[in-house]
Amino acid sequence: MHTKEANGKKNSENIFEDKSENNTKNNTKNKSKNKKGHIWEYIAIATIPLVLVLGNSMLVPILPDMQERMGISRFQSSLVITLFSITAGLIIPVSGYLSDRFTRKAVIVPSLIVYGSAGVLAGLGAVWNSYPILITARAIQGLGAAGTAPIAMALVGDLYKGGTASKALGLIEASNGAGKVVSPILGSLLALIVWFAPFFAFPIFCVLALLAVIFMIKEPPKEKEAEPLKAYLKQIRGIFREKGRWLIPAFFAGSISLFILFGVLFYLSQILEEEPYSIEGVRKGLILAIPLLGMVITSYTTGAKIKENVKLMRWLMNIGLIMMTVSLALAIFLNTNLYIFIGLLTLSGIGTGLLLPCLNTLITGSVEREQRGMITSLYNSLRFIGVACGPPLFGWLMNISDQAIFITVSSLALLMLALVFFFIKPKGEMTKKA
Repeated sequence: MHTKEANGKKNSENIFEDKSENNTKNNTKNKSKNKKGHIWEYIAIATIPLVLVLGNSMLVPILPDMQERMGISRFQSSLVITLFSITAGLIIPVSGYLSDRFTRKAVIVPSLIVYGSAGVLAGLGAVWNSYPILITARAIQGLGAAGTAPIAMALVGDLYKGGTASKALGLIEASNGAGKVVSPILGSLLALIVWFAPFFAFPIFCVLALLAVIFMIKEPPKEKEAEPLKAYLKQIRGIFREKGRWLIPAFFAGSISLFILFGVLFYLSQILEEEPYSIEGVRKGLILAIPLLGMVITSYTTGAKIKENVKLMRWLMNIGLIMMTVSLALAIFLNTNLYIFIGLLTLSGIGTGLLLPCLNTLITGSVEREQRGMITSLYNSLRFIGVACGPPLFGWLMNISDQAIFITVSSLALLMLALVFFFIKPKGEMTKKA
């Protein structure tokens, strides 16, 4: 009797052991599948901000050639970059609303098609030596750009939650920075073939991104019907009434940080071509890549580590802004030694890499899916404006003095530190819904 009971108990234990082992194996297999699925989704998502950057920054090295070949002024050539950014910045909120009303892919896919097609038209304008066609095509590209990277940020919030979401958002920021590292070098190399080659190379990248989005990203179905416009706008106003105390400072912190980063890089680009350095082309692109590389590596690492830990995010944001403030303040006195100066800019870039993924995660995770597209779009609209304003304002400051530049940017970094420290305290603000 005891033997039978013992055998029964033993068999019962074996059954549970087998089931437990099977469950463990199944969980391991599922995790492995999910991990592989995430990798392909990550790659597809990363192509969206990358292609956005390539379509703009890759043209910067060819602007002097464009002026000479097309017989246009420096101001006219600068509009090729500025008009694109302004158009995108104005249209981004509209794209955000459409992505909330319909789906993210329903906005991203047509936007990539418009973006790439207008790139071909811009290239033809360059071949035909027609500035009106070229500048019109660049404005159309801005319309397409509005529905790319800003909507990708909302898509990440829909697809993932917790640590996976913060990791993907860190990857988006890293991809954005990596695009800015690669694009000037790539633009310079392509221009060696023929000066307008970057216009035609970009649509190829656009097609690759389009295919990746269509086939590698499976967007989750919408859980609720879209609200009428009046009710939707009321919900957006409600979000700002409830969370605006920290959300608006977060928007401006993201915008100012990118204004500083790309304004300072514009300054570095200018002085490298002057005496005593006289560094141009690919060599200049490689030097400009150093501070950006610091930002890229830090952005990805930060996104992978922060998960939903709001306390850690606040620590990292404050540390990043302290690094930016101190390094830019030291640059007031130490901008004549190129090695030290690049080191200080790299420290500032690392500080930016600590700040931005935390802001992205807080903003994306603070709202429900139905309003996420608009909130992330408003945030990205301000980021676009920050990037667009950097070069002209830094050009104006350069006419005053080098010290004026770094007094201004270190003061702005200190102001951001105060905003983040005193206002960005979103306790319990992270939504749990994907």
